[in-house]
Amino acid sequence: MQTASGAKLNAGRVTLLLLFLGAGWYFWDTAALLPLKLLVVMMHESGHAIATLLVGGSVEHITLRLDQSGACLSSLPPGIFRKILVFSGGYLGSAAVGAALLLATFRFQLRRWVLGATCVWLGVMGVLYARDPFTLAFCVGTSVVLGLAARFLPQGAVDVLNLFLAAFTALYALFDLRDDLWDSSIRSLSDAALLAQHTWVPAIAWAALWTLLGVLLLGWAAYVSMHARPASPFSSVSMHSRRF
Repeated sequence: MQTASGAKLNAGRVTLLLLFLGAGWYFWDTAALLPLKLLVVMMHESGHAIATLLVGGSVEHITLRLDQSGACLSSLPPGIFRKILVFSGGYLGSAAVGAALLLATFRFQLRRWVLGATCVWLGVMGVLYARDPFTLAFCVGTSVVLGLAARFLPQGAVDVLNLFLAAFTALYALFDLRDDLWDSSIRSLSDAALLAQHTWVPAIAWAALWTLLGVLLLGWAAYVSMHARPASPFSSVSMHSRRF
């Protein structure tokens, strides 16, 4: 299939994405996927932390727990728009990372760079903001594992790991939006409820907005990632120089 822009749907990428999404869904409740779930929770909390720094605030600490909950304690300057950005940074941040991983892995085939960047990010966040032993151990330990994988795994194994990491992150980001924002008992304790206390906009409105933006972002990234880049019009032209 070819779009008007010349990009062709890559059947192999679609098959791999569906395969890994299916595997993530099927094994969702197994202990084997817990480290990946905690990794996405860290992405969520990192979204809050990055948004905090962008608006001129300071991050006190980040906490992860085995029950897949997390917290980012920050100090913010006054201003409602700063609060909106910081509270929105969690769900939208994890969706943005999922989209970036899909693009980096499928579209641009950055391979070892994906694992290397994730390794550096986890190490930095752990050293700077983890204050409890579990969070620090998870961040540093996972950073070391990913760094070793980027350095020593054969190319084929790196590709498989990247593909699954990208697919699972996108899947968890969607589940995070669904489970936290559309279960009324959980939504009352979510970022949407906390932001509603500061803005007087109902939590359900923030839930709808974040879900819409997250789904659109992940959907766009998946669509672009599943299409091969159109060939350059100059790629098949042979250039010759001649001296006179």
